[in-house]
Amino acid sequence: MATLLPPPKRSKIHHDGAEIDKVEKKAALAPNVIVQFVSEDDGKPLAPPVNLPADFAHQGLESLVNKLSRQEDDPVPFAFHVILPSSEAVPTAPTRIRIATSIEKDVLSSPLCPYSTEDVITIQCAPQSVFRVRPATRCSSTLSGHSSPILCASFSPTGRSLATGSGDTTARLWNLSTETPSHVLSGHKGWVLCVEWEARERKLATGGHDGRVYIWDPRSGKAIGNVLKGHSKWVTSLAWEPIHINATNPRLASSSKDGTVRVWSMITRASEYVLGGHTASVNVVKWGGGGQLDRGILYTAGSDRCVRVWDADNGRLLHVLKDHAHWVTTLTLNTDFVLRTGPYDYTGKEPSSDAEAQSLASARYKALTATTPELLISGSDDHTLFLWDLFSLSPPASTGSTDEGSRASGGKLKPQARLTGHQRQVSHVVFSPDGRWVASASWDNSLRLWEGRTGKYIATLRGHIAPVYRLAWSADSRLLISASKDSTLKIWDLKTYKLKTDLPGHTDEVYCVDFVADKVVSGGRDCVVKIWKN
Repeated sequence: MATLLPPPKRSKIHHDGAEIDKVEKKAALAPNVIVQFVSEDDGKPLAPPVNLPADFAHQGLESLVNKLSRQEDDPVPFAFHVILPSSEAVPTAPTRIRIATSIEKDVLSSPLCPYSTEDVITIQCAPQSVFRVRPATRCSSTLSGHSSPILCASFSPTGRSLATGSGDTTARLWNLSTETPSHVLSGHKGWVLCVEWEARERKLATGGHDGRVYIWDPRSGKAIGNVLKGHSKWVTSLAWEPIHINATNPRLASSSKDGTVRVWSMITRASEYVLGGHTASVNVVKWGGGGQLDRGILYTAGSDRCVRVWDADNGRLLHVLKDHAHWVTTLTLNTDFVLRTGPYDYTGKEPSSDAEAQSLASARYKALTATTPELLISGSDDHTLFLWDLFSLSPPASTGSTDEGSRASGGKLKPQARLTGHQRQVSHVVFSPDGRWVASASWDNSLRLWEGRTGKYIATLRGHIAPVYRLAWSADSRLLISASKDSTLKIWDLKTYKLKTDLPGHTDEVYCVDFVADKVVSGGRDCVVKIWKN
């Protein structure tokens, strides 16, 4: 015989018809807190402290900050976070709590939170891009043509064209409107190791294992002028002179395994000067703008464990940075994105002349460096990264430096921060387009996020099961994509610090990845180029 259950107890009803237990629970879960909104850029208060319900949603916080800062007519999206006190006992502990849902759920409920409902909670406000990039979710095209692994891939600054380099000694141009091959660039006698677009998209430079540098016309696919010869070993990296410094005939810098860096003139088709300070392979070269100095600066890193900083006008050595204990293999600048894209932004405006392009590029560069100087981060096989602030205090002395290292304020120039936590070699490091984030990839199968201005640790992103080779940011700094030896690409959401989309499809290691607009390109050992879209 089945057992009969007693009927459920009748709930007590409030005078307005709601259940008393639920009314009391709702009141208990929504305490009020006092909040002080401050700018992440300079730490200045945006408004007097306000008293808010702790369950105030993220969208409500955005509306309130815009109203308090009198931006109602042109509202700006914001990201909010709370700074945690640093822990000397656990240096890799999180340094911030991101507010994604509400103060109550993300801050007060966190075991790391040092605040109570009786404290004034200081919330850092970081303005976000006014546009949003859609994450890629599918492979729209698989482009075959290369007969050897794809070693490098790069979108043009506007995203209209794509260039790839391969071990089959050719580079290829692809039409992204039709997602079909456009031109085959033949001339190298060895692997094509690097491709680099000029910021106006008028030229494409390629460097190869044969030690030669070719300049190509992307419209015709023909080589421009003679091949640039001079390196005795293979070319490891290329960098164009920024458009805001020279819009008419920007020069090109190339680094090589032979331990030198050459700066080439596009007018004379010859090297203007050779930088020969490194005693081993130069692994990467970057051409920056020196922040508000408005002058070209060359940054080079080599297997001699040194990072060297040069005056690009005359090739004089400005700084020698010797803090790494192993090969320095990767560099990034917080201005990399605006230097790469030059006059082009999300509006798609096309400059009508070199003067207008230079003006637009200069305005974008100065807007980024108005509150933060040009910062450099170096990554090494010693498992660490260093954050360098070289030009914010005083202009570099152009009288030259010795191998004893540069002097700043009477002492040896020291890094602003040492970024530790990776367990194996750092393979790639890159600043976000807005300069607020830094992402690093390592052979320990993980990615790490750091604050772009201070170098403080934020989070570790785990999901790959093999070394991570390359990283790329979306233009709105909200998404990060990684390419790995495990044959997958992964897109990470910077709002939650978690995996957003997994992109399997390659059948072998993925060596290169690039992200522009809402398109992603990847290539690797399986000899195919894949285009990913939403």
